[in-house]
Amino acid sequence: MRELLQAQFGRIFQKELVDEIEAKGVLKTLEAGTALIDYGKYIKSIPLVMTGTIKIVREDDKGNELFLYYLQGGDTCVMSLTCCTSQKKSEIKAIVESDAVIVMVPLQYMDEWMRFSSWRQFVFASYNARFDEMLSALDAVAFMKLDERLLNYLLDIKANTGSFEIKRTHQEIANDLGTSRVVISRLLKRLADEDQIELHRNKIEIL
Repeated sequence: MRELLQAQFGRIFQKELVDEIEAKGVLKTLEAGTALIDYGKYIKSIPLVMTGTIKIVREDDKGNELFLYYLQGGDTCVMSLTCCTSQKKSEIKAIVESDAVIVMVPLQYMDEWMRFSSWRQFVFASYNARFDEMLSALDAVAFMKLDERLLNYLLDIKANTGSFEIKRTHQEIANDLGTSRVVISRLLKRLADEDQIELHRNKIEIL
């Protein structure tokens, strides 16, 4: 765990804080597809992502999911932190997008570590970053046409996974963007006709 902590947080956290996380955190290795956080559950720990990618989504009152943002190495989920500190049930779902290694930090240390200036700065910076990403997601829903949202969504996956190949079904994309599979299939075909992507049997390739 020490090497992973040093690689991702050694330049951010004070040595004493890294020592605390190593002593109190729980290291987990998670496979793609694992639900790290689920709706309606109390969150007793927050994740510090070492490696991999985690997708954060939210569900509306009709059961439709909306993609919010990704977490990668060096990130934490501030929405889970908010639920932790307010003792609320989770309103988001965190799904492991690519195999991940995380350190789960128990709730009781959230306030205690505020004595470390580097922890305070990390928490506030994480809030700002995630807030900006959620504003971008809201702006996309409110102001962008669906084809623009779809292309941005695909480019976001590429940026977060480092791969031009996106292994995701049309239905999964439709779920993330809050629309139907038929609409997504039509828009993907249009993007393919415009030579922005190539459609394959089980994947989408960004050109």
